[in-house]
Amino acid sequence: MDRLNSKLYLQNCYIMKENERLRKKAQLLNQENQALLSELKQKLSKGNPKGKSSNNNIPDLNLGSSSNQNHANTSSN
Repeated sequence: MDRLNSKLYLQNCYIMKENERLRKKAQLLNQENQALLSELKQKLSKGNPKGKSSNNNIPDLNLGSSSNQNHANTSSN
């Protein structure tokens, strides 16, 4: 029984470490996406000198990310 518990404990440690690695990677990708989106919005606004905003067609990437991050944080508990 102790051997099984030890094996399960090690598997759990590995899973938690992998989850943390993936969480950090997801945060970096989200930051990169936000920077690219900002750059795209700037380029679109410069290409539209008459004041017409075409940024309304670009989705806000933060809308879904906050719920995903909250879900990721609660799933580790």
